[in-house]
Amino acid sequence: MATYRIRHCEQLSGECSIHAAKNAVLPILCAALMTKEPVTIERVPQLTDVDTLLEILAECGAGISRNGDELTLWTDEPHSPSSENLLSRMRASVLVMGPLLARTGYARVALPGGCAIGQRPIDLHIKGMQALGAQAQLTPGSVTLEGELRGGNVYLDFPSVGATENIILAACLARGSTRIENAAKEPEIIDLCSCLNDMGAKISGGGTGTIFIEGRTSLHGCTYRPIPDRIEAGTILCAAAMTEGSVLVRGIRPDHMRAVLFKLMETGVTLRESAAGLRVSGRGTNPIQVRTLAYPGFPTDMQAPMMALALKLRGTSVFLETVFENRFMHAREMARLGANIRIEDRIALVTGGRTLAGAAVSSTDLRGGAAMMLAGLAAEGETLLQDPQGHIARGYADLPAMLRSLGADVAVTDLPDISIHG
Repeated sequence: MATYRIRHCEQLSGECSIHAAKNAVLPILCAALMTKEPVTIERVPQLTDVDTLLEILAECGAGISRNGDELTLWTDEPHSPSSENLLSRMRASVLVMGPLLARTGYARVALPGGCAIGQRPIDLHIKGMQALGAQAQLTPGSVTLEGELRGGNVYLDFPSVGATENIILAACLARGSTRIENAAKEPEIIDLCSCLNDMGAKISGGGTGTIFIEGRTSLHGCTYRPIPDRIEAGTILCAAAMTEGSVLVRGIRPDHMRAVLFKLMETGVTLRESAAGLRVSGRGTNPIQVRTLAYPGFPTDMQAPMMALALKLRGTSVFLETVFENRFMHAREMARLGANIRIEDRIALVTGGRTLAGAAVSSTDLRGGAAMMLAGLAAEGETLLQDPQGHIARGYADLPAMLRSLGADVAVTDLPDISIHG
């Protein structure tokens, strides 16, 4: 069990570089199932989610070669994975559905898991495959799809990122043309389309609400470098904004995170873009109002780190979570540090500016765990953050090391389990 010891930090300063985006790398790894030829992905971050997905892809018949942060995959004869337990461990595992169905006409996958932040059914994925001609059969814990795919029109009731990605993957090898309406617009969607186009696909409209795919008989290999992680970047920017330091974040794409940057500026910090990266200076003081929305709105993945920042802002900040119904679990843990947070259904009212005190707390989910690490920096004394399920390492490539490079005192300890609930 990972336990992090976090000590109060008055000021962060220096510079750090952002890793490739977890939410771009995972679907691109699945795209490697679409061809027999080698697909090389550069700058792959060291994440447990990546390791888990590689295990799943190996079960699907993929060969995998790792050279530092470079991964090469090839799949001569793909097939459905046999380990339902492995697939159920992470949400992104459902993205093998589209490639397997497209390559073999058959896919059987376990219903996915991941963070317990709300109901995230895969009905939109299944409806999309059915619109492309697949027959679906649901059994307890898994779904089986089969059939020769043909192009079709798909309308998503909600602009789901995962469903958009899965349907794109399947449609690339479907016979004829496919149109996806109300598609997700996230930068990670654009990145997947760009990688697939480098593999010989014909996709247009990525990043808009309507995506067109012209089916191909086969795809080929490529070498691809995914985009930087906008959520990791936002987390570091929030940490910097909690102090009066000056931090340069390199390798960032400000155009991918405008909603977050505007909220940060509303707190009173200064942001300066340059060829070197994005510099944040000063300390946020003004309360904010945040409403999570599908891209290009404020990302739900940044709600928890921004709430950690709100603990330092004078006055009451308001958070409205519209994407997931159970994404305020970290608020209870922040209260253990002395935070004043009131939850009313999907609204959180955060009265900031209070003195926080270190305590034993727990990581509730991936982004909530990162937020608790930031909250520990703001608390007087020492905070012990337990992460028994390894949430933080799922999505951040050594977040403690990144914070230490900026002057924070964060360490991984071997302390025994500490009872903090009851």
